[in-house]
Amino acid sequence: MPDKGVGRVSDMALLTHIKAIHAETRGAYGWPRIWRELRQRTVRVGKERVRRMMRDNAIRARSKRKYKATTDSNHGLPVSDNVLNRDFQPERPDLVWTGDITYIATREGWLYLAVVIDLFSRQVVGWAMGKRMTRHLVIDALTMAWFRRRPAEGLIFHSDQGSQYASGDFQATLRGYAMRGSMSRKGNCWEPVRVSEATTR
Repeated sequence: MPDKGVGRVSDMALLTHIKAIHAETRGAYGWPRIWRELRQRTVRVGKERVRRMMRDNAIRARSKRKYKATTDSNHGLPVSDNVLNRDFQPERPDLVWTGDITYIATREGWLYLAVVIDLFSRQVVGWAMGKRMTRHLVIDALTMAWFRRRPAEGLIFHSDQGSQYASGDFQATLRGYAMRGSMSRKGNCWEPVRVSEATTR
């Protein structure tokens, strides 16, 4: 059967999906299971392309990796109200974005992936990767999303209460883009929404 997904998702977008699923499963999935996860999440791509992409980027199943935390909610920084209030079905794109940080285990150590997802379409609209889980990582992801989408004023940006999102620099960036911050309970920004449910175009 021809690969109907080819041409619909770029190599960069596909690699982002693969790394997100690999991180979510803590490295437990090899290419066959990652391919099945991609198909279930409407990313239509052939088996061989997934296998080749993972091989070329040294992504493979690792069954024994120590869990690495990505949220530090034990801080004295101000947190935003839960403006979203579990309303996970916005009426159109670029009304609500969500953000999170996940991690990727590599031979050289951990890499962190910050993503921004449009809640309406579940598309990844911005991302950034780095060796350190800092406020600059989430600011870079948000900046990419803003330059790509240029949303109208008043967009809600929803996240967990992690120190990166609560930092003064990140909150100042939100205000500079005329966005409203929203935070859920500690350690759970997605509630029913996960990085792996997102698609990239």
